[in-house]
Amino acid sequence: MAKTYRPYVPEQDLLLPPSLREWLPEDHLAFFVSDLIDQLDLSAITTVYEDEDRGYPPYHPVMMTKVLVYAYCVGVFSSRRIQRRLVEDVAFRVLAAGNAPDFRTIADFRKTHLPALRGFFEQVLRLARELGAPRVGRVALDSSKVKANASKHKAMSYGRMREKQRQLSDEVNALLAQAEAADAAEDAEYGSDQRGDELPAELQRRESRLQRIREAKRALEARAKDEAAAADQPAESAKPNPKAQYNFTDPESRMMKGPDGFVQAYNVQVAVDDLQLIVGHAVTQETNDKKQLMPMITTVAQQSGDTPTQVLADAGYCSDESLTAIADTGIDAYISTRKQKHGERPGPCPRGPVPKTATIVDRMARKLLTKTGAATYAARKGIVEPVIGQIKQARGFRQFLLRGFERVQGEWSLVCTTHNILKLYRLCI
Repeated sequence: MAKTYRPYVPEQDLLLPPSLREWLPEDHLAFFVSDLIDQLDLSAITTVYEDEDRGYPPYHPVMMTKVLVYAYCVGVFSSRRIQRRLVEDVAFRVLAAGNAPDFRTIADFRKTHLPALRGFFEQVLRLARELGAPRVGRVALDSSKVKANASKHKAMSYGRMREKQRQLSDEVNALLAQAEAADAAEDAEYGSDQRGDELPAELQRRESRLQRIREAKRALEARAKDEAAAADQPAESAKPNPKAQYNFTDPESRMMKGPDGFVQAYNVQVAVDDLQLIVGHAVTQETNDKKQLMPMITTVAQQSGDTPTQVLADAGYCSDESLTAIADTGIDAYISTRKQKHGERPGPCPRGPVPKTATIVDRMARKLLTKTGAATYAARKGIVEPVIGQIKQARGFRQFLLRGFERVQGEWSLVCTTHNILKLYRLCI
């Protein structure tokens, strides 16, 4: 007897037009994102279109916002990939209600409304409080290097620039001499009334490269003066380090040491509470976190509206200045004073009073050796490190799509906002 299968007729037409919403379960993430966006204030985006009467009617900004936020939630960051999903993915088609903007429209929408999208972070945090999330208490800090939209091979050091500038200047002078000799020979052969002021292609290429290197040198020299002024040193005599790097694709990114070697990147910061909600985020051009402790505490207060009562951070944030500054705030800090090896357990805490000669770093190290200190600091890994893993590994956000420090800040804000949306979705659904 032949096996009986369930009906399968690919060419069968539907009797009634289908509703795409019925093809998704009621608790799908797309519906949650749609309902959440409807609760946010989008006036900063919609007013841009309401004040402009010219041109062809644009796509609805609420629809574009929902599609973009959902795309970041599910790890689809490229505008071209979003365009493809709007055709192939049911959830994207439900949110777009049948609209299919092309990748250029999506990319322009993201760039145009990046400042407004940054404001979503605070709105989502306030909504989380209304849904029952506790106010900021204990937070854990961590950072990660995220690649810039630039290749490290497009970077050049200040010392290399000086060598290359001399080399290109010599080549340009040689080409000019050849051009003058060729002009003299042509004048003798054809007459002096013919045009000969067009630059050879080779000379144009070297001239443009020389101009870009000069601009890069000026940028590095200005950066050296700013750093000297910030350190209360004479700015006029400040000169760049010969190894100081400048990237010609994204000049505001920096060469940083990551787990896989040196990369052209930005240093992103997050502050996470016990629910693994991000309560503060930032992007810095600093290659390490020595100076980021107090700025991140200030950032948490600004973005969440609360000052943390307890802060956990790894050894990257430890410095005499940072420990002294946080001691004056009254915040209960647990900051590692050295990088621990994998599997290493803290030794027993020395008995007796703390020596009077102990530095503030020594006092923090002793605090972490106590049973309470060791147990409290041990919670840091389970609070903040999974968040970095969820962003970079689960969702695949390992490189910025936008260039420039300000745009990168906006994109990182959108990434952190969508992380919180996913947390709220799992808590609610």
